[in-house]
Amino acid sequence: MFRNETNYVLTNGVLLDGTEKMTPQTGKDIYIEGGRIGAVADAAARREGYEVVDLGGQYVLPGLINLHVHLPASGKPKKKASDPKKLVKLITANALTRRIGVKLCEGYAKTELLSGVTTIRTVGGVADFDTIIRDLAAQGKILSPRVVASNMAVSVPGGHMAGSLAYEAKTPEEAAAYVERIAAEKPDLIKLMITGGVLDAEVVGEPGVLRMQPALVKAACDKSHALGMKVAAHVESPEGVRVALENGVDSIEHGAQPDAAITALYKEKGAFQVATLSPALPYALFDRSVSHATYEQQENGKVVFDGIIAMARENLANGIPVGLGTDTGCPYITHYDMWRELCYFVKYCGVTPAFALHTATLLNARLAGIDGETGSIEAGKAADLIVCAKDPLADLSALRTLSMVIKDGYRVEHPAPKKLPEVERELDKFL
Repeated sequence: MFRNETNYVLTNGVLLDGTEKMTPQTGKDIYIEGGRIGAVADAAARREGYEVVDLGGQYVLPGLINLHVHLPASGKPKKKASDPKKLVKLITANALTRRIGVKLCEGYAKTELLSGVTTIRTVGGVADFDTIIRDLAAQGKILSPRVVASNMAVSVPGGHMAGSLAYEAKTPEEAAAYVERIAAEKPDLIKLMITGGVLDAEVVGEPGVLRMQPALVKAACDKSHALGMKVAAHVESPEGVRVALENGVDSIEHGAQPDAAITALYKEKGAFQVATLSPALPYALFDRSVSHATYEQQENGKVVFDGIIAMARENLANGIPVGLGTDTGCPYITHYDMWRELCYFVKYCGVTPAFALHTATLLNARLAGIDGETGSIEAGKAADLIVCAKDPLADLSALRTLSMVIKDGYRVEHPAPKKLPEVERELDKFL
């Protein structure tokens, strides 16, 4: 069982607590009791009866939270696109293939954890695999982050991920029925695919074509809210953002070029954006001989990349919350690179490393509705922590290599997720 069975104290570390105005703190001990933070106290008043874990002057901070994950995919680049519908049909064909699919997701979840991500929020998966992984993790049966799970999404015929990670609703009634079907699996949120994306755009300059009509969006949102669940939506065009916000969506996943009306809608609806800079970057900035993108895909990738950045900047300037996620599973977007998203947030959106770290911890926890449980280092919260040798406030790439990951008090020393050299080599050019 992957549960903490001993009480211990972390000492001789430099504490970064995850709050917005965090500064390095020394001389503090962190007491771990039954998988939770029992206290943060002055080291001079050391308590007896705890195993002492000496951090040797390293930095200890909350585990990272990735708000946009697709568990079934690895992020390994391919020269030729596969058929997602065919793959999903294969993996859900029978009990044996389903077990294989769940084990695959378990492995990717473990990779997330070993990279320092102690919570993931899934936003479109295969069948009920996300909630299965969530429940196994909560029971301590697998080595995994905690999971805020969505399972399958709702799309439309010809829409984004239709028939693979999303059901195809033809009418408002079908959209509501699919929400009910998903809700029976007890997920934590509902995901809608409102627009297309880079790969299914038909012409240059038109990624994110509206696929799900307003009536379907409203029906799905109304049903989700009636069942006590918030709604996240894949959106990559201004029209899509307006339709999403006007009809009840709670979070815009990705984004698009903003305007005054969109900013006003965000404020009116109390919605937030999950900026995902990672997936658009390879399409927008890689040489096409490397990305294997078509000219159309590269140009549309630039539109999406620029739109996400512009919306994030505008939202930040207007006090609208912006969370972070990687869209893990897209080409070149692995389960171990959440730290890069923080670097991109600083580089392209103009925030400080401290704000990026706060966003990826406490703010992300708040946006996921779990800030009472995790996201900062304070008494009473789950012991979800990471330790690194260098100061991430000086250089966020310090998070690339960790000396310890702690999830619910369970310690993993010197975590070493398996990495893809070709991915590392290409992405490092854009840090």
